[in-house]
Amino acid sequence: MNTDSTVPVPPPGCPAHATGEPVPLHGPEFAADPQAYYEYMRHYGPTAPVELAPGVEATLVTDYSAALQLLQNAGSFRKDSRRWRDFNDGVISPDSPVLPLLVYRPNCMFSDGAEHMRLRQAVTDSFARVDSHWLSQSAERVSNYLIAQFSTRGSADLLNDYAKLLPLFVFNELFGCPAEIGDRVLFGISGIFDGVNAEKANEVLSQAVGELVALKRSRPGDDVTSWLMEHQANLTNEEMAHQLVLLLGAGAEPLRNLISNTLHLLLTEDRYAAGGLIEEAIDTTLWKNPPMANYAPHYPAADMEFAGQKLAAGDLVLVSFAAANTDPALAASRHASSNRSHLAWSAGPHACPAKDPARLITVAAIENLFNRLPDVELAVPEDSLTWRPGPFNRALAALPARFHPVRTVRQPDAQQQAPQAAARGEQGGAPGRQDRGGLWSSFLSWWKV
Repeated sequence: MNTDSTVPVPPPGCPAHATGEPVPLHGPEFAADPQAYYEYMRHYGPTAPVELAPGVEATLVTDYSAALQLLQNAGSFRKDSRRWRDFNDGVISPDSPVLPLLVYRPNCMFSDGAEHMRLRQAVTDSFARVDSHWLSQSAERVSNYLIAQFSTRGSADLLNDYAKLLPLFVFNELFGCPAEIGDRVLFGISGIFDGVNAEKANEVLSQAVGELVALKRSRPGDDVTSWLMEHQANLTNEEMAHQLVLLLGAGAEPLRNLISNTLHLLLTEDRYAAGGLIEEAIDTTLWKNPPMANYAPHYPAADMEFAGQKLAAGDLVLVSFAAANTDPALAASRHASSNRSHLAWSAGPHACPAKDPARLITVAAIENLFNRLPDVELAVPEDSLTWRPGPFNRALAALPARFHPVRTVRQPDAQQQAPQAAARGEQGGAPGRQDRGGLWSSFLSWWKV
C-alpha cells in the first residue's frame, strides 16, 4: 500500500477515488475548481487519463513542455479525426454532447499536410485583409448598441447581455451576413456551445452558412466570406461552409469567454479596479483562465511512447492549455507581465490564425464598457458565481453587474454609419425576411434609426 503523503487526494466527486478510473472533465465539480483537478492529474506525470463525457475517454497533456512538443510535431500527431479509433469502432455514442467539436469536418482544423496548408492559407490571407481600425470601430459600434439595451436599468448580466453577443455580432458583420441569415447563425452557434438542442442548432447553422455561401457566390462583397471564395485555394462550397462554421463558431465562443473572463478579473481583483490595466488583465486571463481550457484534439499516427505514456495509433489526445499554463515550472514566466508565451492560442501549425483580431475586439469591448459605465461593479459575491460545466471551455454561466443608470441617446454621425458589410447583407437577404425580430436584425434596425 502506498502511504506517500505527497500523492494528492482526488478532488471531491472525482471517480479517480476508485483506482484506474479516468478523471472526469465534465460535471459541476470540475467546473467549480478545475485547478484542483489539474493539480491532482499532475501526479500521473505529463499526461493523464480523462473522461470528456460519459463513455468518451482521452489522454490529456498537462505539462507545458510536453504540450509544446505535441503541438509542434505534425509528423507524429495528426489532426484528422477520421483516425479516431474509438469513434470508428462504435465505442462513442452518436448523441454524445462532445461530438460536434470533435468529429471530422473538411476545414483547416481537421486537416494535415498539404491539405491543411491550402485551407489554412486561405484563412490567414483573408484575415490579413481585415483593416484593424475598421474592426475596432465595428466592435465599438456593437458595444454601443448592446450597452444601450441595458444602460438605463443600472444592472446587467455582462456575460449573456454583452460578452456572449458582441463577438457574434462583430463576426456577422465581418463575414457579411444578411439579417435573417445572421439571426440563424447566432441561434446555431449559441445552441451548439450551450448544449441546448445542439443537434437542431447544428442543422440551423449548417443551413445558414450554406445559404451565405450561395449568396456570396452570386453577389460577392468586401467581407471575409467573399475573400475566402476569391482565394487561390479554390475552396469548394462544402469547404467554404465548413470553414465558416469553424471561423464563426470556434472564433465566437472563445472570444466570448476571453471577454467575460477578463471582465471577471477586472471586477474581482483590486489591482485591476476601475477597468485599468486592460492589456495586462487580458494577458493574465490567457495565462490563468484561458477561454478554451482543454482542446486541440490530436491522434498519434502510429503506436508510440510519448512523455512516458504508451499511446496507440488513433487514440484521442488533447492539450490542457489551462494546466500547461499553470505548470509550476512556469512560475517566473507567468509573473513577467510582458511575457506572452502562454499556450492559450495553441502553438505550432494549428495555432489560432485570428489571435490579433480577437485581442483587438476584446480590448475595444472592455475599454468601451468601462468608458460608458465607469462605476460598473460585480453585483454578487464572487464566490457565488458559477462556471458552465464541460470539458473544453472555461466559461462563466453569468456575470451580474450593477452601475448607476445611464441614459444612452444615439446621435447619428456621418462617420458612424450602418456597417458596410451589414448594409450589403440587408440588400442580399431574402425579400420580406429581414425584420423577423432576431438579434442581428434588431442591431441592423437600430442602425437605421
